[in-house]
Amino acid sequence: MKRLLDALLSLLALLLLSPLLLLTALAVALESGRPVFFRQTRIGLGDREFGMFKFRSMVKDAASTGPYFTAAHDPRITRVGRFIRRTSLDELPQLLNVLRGDMSLVGPRPDVPAQRALYTPGDWAQRCSVRPGITGLAQALYRSDSTPAQRLEADLRYSREQSLWLDLKIAWWTVARLSGKGAN
Repeated sequence: MKRLLDALLSLLALLLLSPLLLLTALAVALESGRPVFFRQTRIGLGDREFGMFKFRSMVKDAASTGPYFTAAHDPRITRVGRFIRRTSLDELPQLLNVLRGDMSLVGPRPDVPAQRALYTPGDWAQRCSVRPGITGLAQALYRSDSTPAQRLEADLRYSREQSLWLDLKIAWWTVARLSGKGAN
C-alpha cells in the first residue's frame, strides 16, 4: 500500500511541480552550466546501492576539491545552490527515485556507503529494513540542527516504529519546518 501511495503521489508531485523543476534546472544551468543534476551512490532497502538525484548546488567536480561533508559557508556552494538548499528545492529530483522504487516519500534519509561504519551490524540491518525517504524523522525533528548521533537514533527509531500514522506526522512536521512554523 505504501509503495502504491508513494508512486502515485510522486507522479502527481512531478506533474504539479514541473514548472518549478524546470525553473530550478534553468537557474542551475545559467549560473554554472551542465550538468544540472548531481547523482550520488546511496544505500537503500535491503542494503542495495542506487543513484540518488539532486539538483547540483555546488561547483562542478566539488567532490574532488574539498571534504565529503560540507560546512555552513562552503565556498564550493553556488549562489543558486545556497538558495535551493535553504528552500530544499535541491531535493525535488528525488521524486524520480521514489517513482523508480529506490526511495519512499517518508523514511530515513539514504546513507552513503561509508556511513555503514557508524552503525553496529544489527543497527545497520535494522536501518536497511525500510526504504529510505526524501524526508524522515530526523529531518522533521531537527532539519539541519542535529548531531550525527541524533540523526542515527531518529533513523533507527523510524525503522522500528514505522506506520502510516508516523509517516503522516513526519510529512506534516516537514511541511511545517519548511514553511518556518517549526515541527511542533
